[in-house]
Amino acid sequence: QVQLVESGGGLVQVGESLRLSCAASGFTFSLYTMSWHRQAPGKEREVVVGIISTTRRTNYADSVKGRFTIFRDDFKNTVYLQMNNLRPEDTAVYYCNAQSVQFNSNYWGQGTQVTVSS
Repeated sequence: QVQLVESGGGLVQVGESLRLSCAASGFTFSLYTMSWHRQAPGKEREVVVGIISTTRRTNYADSVKGRFTIFRDDFKNTVYLQMNNLRPEDTAVYYCNAQSVQFNSNYWGQGTQVTVSS
């Protein structure tokens, strides 16, 4: 059974940091591109950042460049999102995604709430 379980969300003040984790199981984690997405109230879900399985190449949304960092631990089957210097506009539900073209698969976690208070 495939599972993506996010954790680490919470309520923080402007300028503070959070680290989100996404623990994966039920598929070959190392072969999947992992990404973080977010959805703010009344807005569409957007990609925050992705990391390719083979090259470890990353692609960040302009709004988070220089503040957020994605990294993955293929031994722990976990992907992380380090979020620094948080802003009110970062407030959203953050979702973990696993995708593989090779296996024609696309999985989502249940989401974790991040709220940045000013």
